[in-house]
Amino acid sequence: MSMPERDFGPGDGPAAKVSVSLRSGNIRAVRERVGARGFSAYVDAAVERQIERDLLEEALQANEAASGPIPPAFRDEAAELFRSVKSAPEFLEEDGWRTHEAS
Repeated sequence: MSMPERDFGPGDGPAAKVSVSLRSGNIRAVRERVGARGFSAYVDAAVERQIERDLLEEALQANEAASGPIPPAFRDEAAELFRSVKSAPEFLEEDGWRTHEAS
């Protein structure tokens, strides 16, 4: 007997088969990146990352509602930190960002 989705948090629970529609270019790009056998794991990881981003955005909005907007200096500092990490040699390959397969 399978459990309803609501009994599990994001990233938890057994795998379940669902039908989704994706644009052909996205399907091709995923298959080129991970092959046919890694497709589901890649999409599942992408969905989990999107949920995390949505929750982070909601937390940021709640924080701004309670405390006011983030000062521009803090935003600029965070943006600069992200740029420096993104351009760090250990995260780059010869042709740009290192690609990762879904685990």
